[in-house]
Amino acid sequence: MLAIGAFLADRVTLLARFSIPAPIVGGLLFAGLTLLLQQFAGIAFTRDTTTRSTLLLLFFASIGLTADLSLLRRGGPRLLRFLLALFPFLIMQDALGIVMAQILRLHPVLGLVAGSVTLVGGHGTGAAYAERFAADYGLLGVMGLTMTSATIGLVIGGVLGGPVSGSLIRRIGGLPAAQKTGDVVGGPAERPVTTGALTVALAAVLAAVIAGQAVSGALEGGVVTVPSFLWCLLIGLVLRNVLAAVRLRLPDTATELIGSFSLSLFLVWTMMNLDLVSVVTLAGPLLIILAGQTVLVALWARVVVFRICGRDYEAAVSAGAFCGFAMGATATAIANMQAVTRRYGPAPESFVVVPIVGAFFVDLMNLAVLTFFLIPGLVVGR
Repeated sequence: MLAIGAFLADRVTLLARFSIPAPIVGGLLFAGLTLLLQQFAGIAFTRDTTTRSTLLLLFFASIGLTADLSLLRRGGPRLLRFLLALFPFLIMQDALGIVMAQILRLHPVLGLVAGSVTLVGGHGTGAAYAERFAADYGLLGVMGLTMTSATIGLVIGGVLGGPVSGSLIRRIGGLPAAQKTGDVVGGPAERPVTTGALTVALAAVLAAVIAGQAVSGALEGGVVTVPSFLWCLLIGLVLRNVLAAVRLRLPDTATELIGSFSLSLFLVWTMMNLDLVSVVTLAGPLLIILAGQTVLVALWARVVVFRICGRDYEAAVSAGAFCGFAMGATATAIANMQAVTRRYGPAPESFVVVPIVGAFFVDLMNLAVLTFFLIPGLVVGR
């Protein structure tokens, strides 16, 4: 399905123009085909997803192993600007969800469900808050609603980012200078990958994954929980720069290939597992709220994120990535950048800044904003 998605994304004019990621195309196509088989032929599919999460760890380890600290230092100001654009957005996203829920005569908490709880927080945060909402507010079926909202947001985030970035790039009219090497979100460009280089890169990536999981397990239960994939990224970054200090350089092109493939396979696997019947059945009025959130995300990316981040090519790529994790997940944001940079050129600062923000800072900001909105009697009541 990934190969079919890539074929269609390159050759269907509409998909190519808006830089729709190949994993989104292939995964949704499979979900639609299995829905038709189930409805009209009575053939149902079960999927084994036990190894899917490992692909995400491989991807983030690859990002760390191709990130130069000098590049990270140069991206520091962009990281701060991105955070400045993000925090007020979280407040606006939840405020819009609550207002639209009240207009539709729904419980205000359902506005948070179709807000940053599931759109920025994803399935994991949604599941955690669903249990709390069911206990505190007596809402029936809230778990299904959170999973549905997170799923729809994931799809919208993957479709929205490419058109937003593309329109901004056409507006500025200037593209980055051609480069001989690719990056982890754009894929390798020029140099061939040999068996030896791939073996060394895979050994380094697996070492970062194993070490990252070990550190995450050792620190589990602490005051602040850091996701294991962020540890994989950080350990990969340390490993890359320590080896560079002693004049040992890892093969970047092979590492980029591993990361790009792992992310693509993870995302197409996720899309293939969508139960479209459940999504449509459970959505109901949430679709109206999510439509409003989509408009907010697109406008915020174009007007706020693009301007605060510098109004340049990197800012345009970051705006598309913002659509990914503001409506879906960090993996969707990276897939958006991958699709855009394949067409227009590398954006090295963005692919360092966006994963760090999406993996760590956004969760802390989201927790603070949700804590405020859930103060008893202040906004949503009890």
